Amino acid sequence: MNKKIKIIISGGGTGGHIYPAVSIANTLKKRVADIEILFVGAAGRMEMEKIPTAGYKIIGLPVAGLQRRLTLKNFAVPFKFIKSLNCAKKIIKDFAPDVVVGVGGYASAPTLYAASKLGIATLIQEQNSYAGLTNKLLAKKAKKICVAYSGMQKFFPATKTVLTGNPVRQDLFNVKNLEKEAHEFFNLDKSKKTLLVVGGSLGARTLNTVILKELNRINNNNVQLIWQTGKNYFTRAQNEVSYSTLTNTKVFEFIYRMDLAFAAANIIISRAGAGTISELCVVAKPCILVPSPNVSEDHQTKNAMALVNKDAAVKINDEHAQNDLIDTVLQLLSNEEKMNSLGNNISKLAMPNAAENIVDEILKLVEQ
Repeated sequence: MNKKIKIIISGGGTGGHIYPAVSIANTLKKRVADIEILFVGAAGRMEMEKIPTAGYKIIGLPVAGLQRRLTLKNFAVPFKFIKSLNCAKKIIKDFAPDVVVGVGGYASAPTLYAASKLGIATLIQEQNSYAGLTNKLLAKKAKKICVAYSGMQKFFPATKTVLTGNPVRQDLFNVKNLEKEAHEFFNLDKSKKTLLVVGGSLGARTLNTVILKELNRINNNNVQLIWQTGKNYFTRAQNEVSYSTLTNTKVFEFIYRMDLAFAAANIIISRAGAGTISELCVVAKPCILVPSPNVSEDHQTKNAMALVNKDAAVKINDEHAQNDLIDTVLQLLSNEEKMNSLGNNISKLAMPNAAENIVDEILKLVEQ
């Protein structure tokens, strides 16, 4: 490849879309000396801040998604999509990419649709075990669909579908060697078991509500807690811990050293987003998944079941978490054999070369 390669990567909205996108971009830069990468996101969404921080240029589209509740904002969605489609066409004509990659999120749909109409090769990175309607529609014109779960041919043409995995943050590959540093970082007692609870950047209502209610029981069972509350729940959780004698509890709005948090944990409680699950497979620790019921097509439950069916995780439905979650944690912590089995089985599902695999497919399209 002698000519300069140009790639557009589109999508975002959540860290689950943004981290893989950046990982793909970083791998492209590592593999190709003469390359230009442009991101296309949704104006006002978190990618507009995170992508420039990672060192890449991004252009925002005025696209928006449908709200689940009845609201006047939904009437504007079709008009914003048409405007975004026109903006995407102009961006693509001006930038002249060799390939356009969609990683999911509001901006992917107009960008990949516009690219297909302009005759540009497109690649979809489907992160979930259950494909959404948008990607199923975009797949008709896509040249390649990179998936993270086996059996995705039920959603996409088998000739286009490649099992690549979801890219994860590189700092997670070394967590097994960070346990001593992790205990020092979080000021933990290495003789005690540690529970890690993560619920996303904003916070998961169910997880936070359960932990608030059960703080004393967790503490009384000699379990240390690393608790990422998310933005919406931090103040209340911090106050609860500050005004108590819960010395075993470390509460954070956001954990920037997730590698150390994973390294310290004996058990992890989490939602079941696709990116999170891919990270948990790499980390290879026992996990209790509480899928969010507030996502399209209930894809988090399907993601979780892909692990549960291989005895690689425990699933608790959101509506049962209040009664069952901490009981399950304490039972699991007392069952070393089951913990080892879960950790071993989830490690078998890890795909550590996912970013390289996806870049292989992108570069094949460039050559074509």
